[in-house]
Formats: sequence, C-alpha cells, structure tokens
Amino acid sequence: MSEMSGPASFGRVDADGTVYVRTPEGERTVGQVPDADPAEALAFYVRRFENLSVEVDLLENRLRGGALSPDEARKRIAQVKESIHDAAAVGDLAALETRLEGLQPLIEEKSEERKAARAVQNEETRQAKEAMVAEAEKIAAGSDWRGGVNRFRDLLEQWKALPRIDKATDDALWHRFSTARTTYTRRRKHQFAEQNAQREGAKALKEAIIAEATPLATSEDWGQTSRDFRDLMQRWKAAGSAPRDIDDKLWKQFRTLQDTFFNARNNAQSVQDEEFRGNQVAKEALLDEYEPQIRPEDDLPGAKRLYRELLEKWAEVGMVPRDSMRGLDSRLHKIEQSVKQREDAEWKRTDPQARELATDTARKIQAQIDDLAEKADKAESRGDARRAKEHRDAISTYQTWLEQAERAARDYGA
Repeated sequence: MSEMSGPASFGRVDADGTVYVRTPEGERTVGQVPDADPAEALAFYVRRFENLSVEVDLLENRLRGGALSPDEARKRIAQVKESIHDAAAVGDLAALETRLEGLQPLIEEKSEERKAARAVQNEETRQAKEAMVAEAEKIAAGSDWRGGVNRFRDLLEQWKALPRIDKATDDALWHRFSTARTTYTRRRKHQFAEQNAQREGAKALKEAIIAEATPLATSEDWGQTSRDFRDLMQRWKAAGSAPRDIDDKLWKQFRTLQDTFFNARNNAQSVQDEEFRGNQVAKEALLDEYEPQIRPEDDLPGAKRLYRELLEKWAEVGMVPRDSMRGLDSRLHKIEQSVKQREDAEWKRTDPQARELATDTARKIQAQIDDLAEKADKAESRGDARRAKEHRDAISTYQTWLEQAERAARDYGA
C-alpha cells in the first residue's frame, strides 16, 4: 500500500478489512469492510470525516454570520464535539475538536455584541414605552372623548409590537399605561352618562316649552305674545341640546308655532300700517312746519313754546306705520335735543355757584399778583434786579389768567 496523505494518513486497514483511526489517545477501531479493497474501505470512513469537517465549517460560518446565537452555538458545538470524539471516521479528529474549541473566543465576542445590541434595544424600547406612557397619561387627563379612544387603540398595538425589557421596568411602565387607559375609560363613560342625562333633561324642558307655545301660536295679543315668544326662545337656547335624533324634530315643532304667530302678526300689522299711512303724512307735515320755526339759539322761550305745541299736535295725530317710525322719531328727537342743549347752556351760564367760583378764582389770582408785585419792589430796593425781573415776568402770566377769570365771571353774570 503506497504512502497516504490527508485524512487517510490517520487510518489503516487490516487484512481482514478492519479499519482503524489514530487519535491522541491511541489507535481505535472504527469499522470493518470485509472482502473490500483496503483503499476503498479507508475511503468510506474518510468520507465520514469529511462530512464532519463540513459540519464544523458550516457551524463556524453560521456563528460568524450571526445566523446562530451564542447559546445555540455552545449547544451545537457540544453535540458535534461529542459525535467527533467517538466518530466512526478516519481523519484528524483531534484537529476538528481543536477547531471547535477555538470557536469559544468567537462565541464570547458574539455574546458581547448581542449583549450590547440588546442593551441598546432595551434602552430604545424603554424610551419608546415611556413616551407612550406620557402620552397616555396626557390623554387620560384631557377631554378628547372621541380621538382619545382611537389613539389608545393605536398605542396598545404599538406596545404589543415592542419587545419586553427587564421585568421590573416593563411591569412598572405597563402599570402606568394600563392605569391611564382605565382612568380615561372611566372618565369618558362618566362624561357620556352626564351628557345623556343633560340631553334627556333638555328634551323634557323643550317639550314643556312647546306645550307653552302651542296656545300662543293663535294669540292676537301681538305685543305681549311677541314678548312671550322671545322669553321662550331664551329658555330654549338655555336648555341645551336634546338627543340628536329628537332635537331637530322638537325644533321644527317650536319653529312652526313661532312662524304661525309671527306670520299672523305681520299680516295684521301690514293691514294696520296701511290704515296709519295718513298719520305718517300728517306728522311729516308737522315736522316740515315746526322744524324751521324752532330756533332755541335765537329765542329759547319761543322755541320751548313751539316745541310744546308740536308735541300736543303730534299726540293727537296718533300711530304711524312701523317702517316710518324711526325716521319720524329721529327728526322729533333732533328738535328736542336742540332745545335741551340750549337750556343746559343757559343754565350753566347763569349758574350762581359757577359765577361765585369764577369770581373767587379772579380774587385769588389778583392776590397772587399783589404778592408778586410786593416781592418785586423789595427785590429792586435791595438791588436784586434778576429776582425782581422773575417776579414781574410771573405777574405777566398771572395777569393773563386774571383776565380769563374776570371774563368768565362777567359771562356768568350776564
């Protein structure tokens, strides 16, 4: 048999076909292939070694590529190592075991990488969950009863999609999130319960208002009933909203009652307005006659007398159409204001208290002038020309004020 190399160099075949492999512990039997060529018998067990070598290569590649976790790699290496130790194969089995043992540093390296990556992931997950908890607590404290429900649903799905972190932190965050969701749900139910109660109360109030409005719809007491309907409308607005499917129906009933009354009132008033159209013409004629005559700025007593005459005739004419009331009243009010303003001005001009105040002011200013003149004389006598000039300049200013005060006193005494 020629000299062998490679895996086959670690084996031999006896004449009876028994195949042996050489290991550090010594030679051991791996099998027997009787009646076979020794080379073929040896090649059979070499192929088994090569299969083991391929398995070691694959294990190493999967570990380096990250397809195999460190824990899985440790288990697999132990299994493969055990199968190599007693393998029925021919080759350098010890070298394969050494290769497997040499993967331990790589396993530790991958374990540290995974640990670091897991720490980063845990921190990112913790931050994400804390942000979700903060948002959940904000929603729970708010009043978004519709959008909040959908947002809590989205947050819960996002929470489920995130990995767990350390149990204590994860449980604490989940407790806060769950508490916020429970708080929101309870507040929302309470809010809707209150709203339902309010709407039922509004329904009862509006039904009572409709009952009050029903007999008013046919009333012909236009003034009082108009005020009654205004009061009912204020109560309607203050009642709030009834349940949506009922509120519109109630409003249509109430609106129909209002329309019935106000349409009848407008028709009646339109007929009445036509009857009063002659009164409008008469009052316009009165204004045209008296407006140019009443001139309180020239003759206040005469203006007051003419204004009283106008009011007496105005009352005798009677009511006018509604569309002409504002214009006529505005013209009459303008006359009244002109007389009143002139009366006020006259009273102010002849007011005894105002005249006494103006006279007293003039006396006080004159006293100031006399005092300044005395001070100026004294300053001149002691040769203080600057101070004397200051006093006489002040006298000039006070003199102007004195003239104004005396003029006011004369006006009040006129």
